[in-house]
Parts: sequence; structure tokens; C-alpha cells
Amino acid sequence: MTEPHDIDVLVAGGGPSGSTLAADLLRRGLRVRVVDKAPHAFEGSRAKGIQPRTQEVFEDFGVLQEAHAEGGPYPLAGLHLGPVTAPWKMQQRNKPTPDVPYPNILLLPQHRTDAILHRQLERQGLTIEYGVALEGFEQDSEGVTAKLSTGELVRSKYLVGADGGASAVRAATGLGFVGDTDDSDKTLIIDCTIDGLSRDRWHMWPRASAGACPLPHSDQFQVMIRLKPGDTPNLDHAALADRFHALTGLKLRDISWTSAFRPNVRLVEHYRVGRVFLAGDAAHVHTPAGAQGLNTGVQDAYNLGWKLGQAIFGAPDSLLDSYEAERLPIAAGVLGKSSELYQSLSKHRVSGLKRGDEERQLSLSYHCGPLAPADAPATKTLRVGDRAPDAPCTAPGTSRLFEVFRGPHFTVLAFGLNATEALPHLTWPSEGAELRRYAIRGGRGIDSGHITDATGQLAGIYGVDGDALILIRPDGYIGGIITSDWAASFATAAEAFTPR
Repeated sequence: MTEPHDIDVLVAGGGPSGSTLAADLLRRGLRVRVVDKAPHAFEGSRAKGIQPRTQEVFEDFGVLQEAHAEGGPYPLAGLHLGPVTAPWKMQQRNKPTPDVPYPNILLLPQHRTDAILHRQLERQGLTIEYGVALEGFEQDSEGVTAKLSTGELVRSKYLVGADGGASAVRAATGLGFVGDTDDSDKTLIIDCTIDGLSRDRWHMWPRASAGACPLPHSDQFQVMIRLKPGDTPNLDHAALADRFHALTGLKLRDISWTSAFRPNVRLVEHYRVGRVFLAGDAAHVHTPAGAQGLNTGVQDAYNLGWKLGQAIFGAPDSLLDSYEAERLPIAAGVLGKSSELYQSLSKHRVSGLKRGDEERQLSLSYHCGPLAPADAPATKTLRVGDRAPDAPCTAPGTSRLFEVFRGPHFTVLAFGLNATEALPHLTWPSEGAELRRYAIRGGRGIDSGHITDATGQLAGIYGVDGDALILIRPDGYIGGIITSDWAASFATAAEAFTPR
């Protein structure tokens, strides 16, 4: 007999990546535990930038409103050049558009991001088990047996290491963590208040390699001081205050959190070893430039969650292989970008302060990956593997396409009479994530199973001017574009995703 599984997925690490993954798995009805060796939730501001694509992920989980309430926009930079303070726009402030509802980065200290996700888990009935470390595991063809620091043995179908750059899960797999760590390059981070410093600027002292960013809805700043080679960090609060005063002439006080970090740039060799997966900093660590690390980790989890769910209900194992195939190239590219920005900052180049569309992570695509073949049909604006954009529409209880997508399901949109007639004939298994079917039509009126595109913007954004079926994955990417031979072509497109 097969040994019974205590749970479906054990997640090591309760930070943003692990919490996002757990929230996704729970809404699929799976049995999940999250353990974290830390004694309590993270308390610092560290990763404070939530990119537009991550905001879309948070909207899907129903926590974006909380994030917007607790965060705020990034201020203009203020460059302190001797007696002169020059304003500097680090990034363009973009207006929302029908296809991109959240175009700007959100300033949100990491401890608040964690708390928002943890509250969501609690609403779903899960509490993170702090002070519980994963001490080892063994896996076989049926599952993973993990040993916890409490002495408990946990049997799960899958194990996910989202336990940070010093990941115990990654270490136990023996996978290499390829890259560089410059021990001579250290930066202090300090959460504190500062007397006499305005809160309408992200203050930067380029010659002193120091900065102070005001944190929203508080009187605190996040201070960063880059040390000179050979300079030993002293985290004594009085010593930190003296150092900052010597660099800027300002007094900081009421320090609530400090850290000294070295900028690592590392990428794991593989994201999967059998039934064990890595996500977030356990798989890739970044420089702090460009606010990419936390966001990339959240999107790792968003990619992995639905695939684990489908696999547990009987989808082919190759679907789990697609996690590495899709996410590892993305992480490699993001690492390169953040390293490029960091090197510019190292050389006191203003270009290192500039942020653009690439950092927003809206244009990332899985096209040409295992689930998005290069020869698949395309529309005028979209390819299989691209992000499925938002669009105005009318459906029962909704006014935007993202509201239609929200949830753990797949969605298929039918454009044109022939595609609409094919909708009832598309086969879909009863196990795993459900398929929600919508016919797109012009004009007015609301019917169940129909989406009204009264303005034509939806069809324009999706680049469709004829008959087409558009299949959207649970993580908001295009899973298939079908333009003929409806039922058979749809079945072929869905074969990689669905239980058998």
C-alpha cells in the first residue's frame, strides 16, 4: 500500500513567495502547511517596491486594496549635491490605461507586504508555524518525508523551499547556487526617524553613498549607507546615528530595524529535483536595485501554484517541468537588469537611478516555452505565453476583464459566431481547476456566460477581428489561441494543463 500523505504541499518559508504560494494552493482546496525557522514574521522594510505585475497578482488574491491602503507612490528623488538639493524623477508616473490598470510601482515596506499576505492566509484557515525549521527530507516516487526541528515527520506529495538565500531545502538538494558574492561590498539598512528631513523626497547623497526613503503612513525612513571596502559594519544604534550624522549632518533616532547585507547575484542550477521545488530567494538572489527580487519570487509562486494543483489532480508531470523552463530564464534576465542598475549606482551614474518599463515586469512572456510553442497561432497583439491584459467589459457583477479572471480557474473567451458556437462542445475534465466559458459580443445587454464589449476595446486590446478562442491560464497568461478546428485544437492546447 502507498503510505498516506499527511498533506499535499509542505512549504518551507513564510515570506512573500511562500505565503503567495500557500494562498494559491489553499484556494484550490489543497492541504498545506507553512513552516519558518524564524521566531516571528519579518520586521523590516527591506524589499519595499511592489511592481505593477505583482499588484495584478495581489488583485487576483483579493489583497490589493489593503496593499494600496498601506502603501503609497514613490516620491521624487532629491539629490543632495553640497548645499544644493536637486529634484530628480527616477521613473515616469504613468496613467492607468484599459489594459494596464496599475502602471506604477507601489512603495510598501516588506513587513507590511508580509502582514497583508499572512492575514489572507489566516482568512483561509492557515497559520504560519514560526520557530519550526526543516532539518532534512527524503523523497520517493510517491512523495516527500520531511523532518522538522520539533521532531515531527511530515509526509507530503510535494515540498517547496521558499526559505531564502540560505535555503536549507536548496542545500539538501545539493544544487549549485551559481553567481557572485562580493564580501568587500556591504550596505547598511536602517529603519528610523530623522530630525529635520522633509518627507516629500527620496533623499540621496551620492558622494556619501547614502540615501533615505520616507516610508508611507509613518514617520520612518529607510536609510541605506553603502560602506567602503574594508569598513566593518557596526549595528550599534549610537554608532549608526554617529555615522549618518557624519555623512549628512542629520540626526537619526528611534531605530526599529537594522541589517547589513552583501549584494549577492546568484541563480540556482535547477528549480526542481523530483518532488522538491525552489521559489523566490531560494532560487535567485538579487542586488536591491530596481525592486526585482520580491516581485520575481511572488511570480515564481504564482506560476507554480496552479501547476502543483493540476498535477495533484492528475495533470501530466511535464506540467511541473514547465515551472523551471518558464521561470528560470525570467530570473536570469531580471538578475542581469538589477546587476546593471547596481553597477551604475556603484559608479555614481545618474542612469542607475532611472527606472523604466522593464522593471514593471508587465512585458515578461513565456512565449517559445514548453507551454507556448513558437508556431502557435497569434492575434494582432498577443502570442501564446504573453500576459493576458485587462480590458473594459460588461458581465454579471463585473466591469473589467481582470474581475472575470479573478480566482483559481481557467477562462476561455470566444470571439465571433463560429467560436461562440464551439464553446459548449469544448471538453474539460471535472477534476482540477474549472474552465469558465464566455462569449464576447458587441452591443448591449448582460447574459450569463456572455461578456459585452460595447466599446470594442476588448477586441482591440486582444487583437481579434475575426473568430478566435483565447484560453487564459490561472496565472493570467495566454494558454492557447485557437482560430480553426475548434474542439480538436482546443483539446490539443489544453492537453498539457489538464488531468487525465
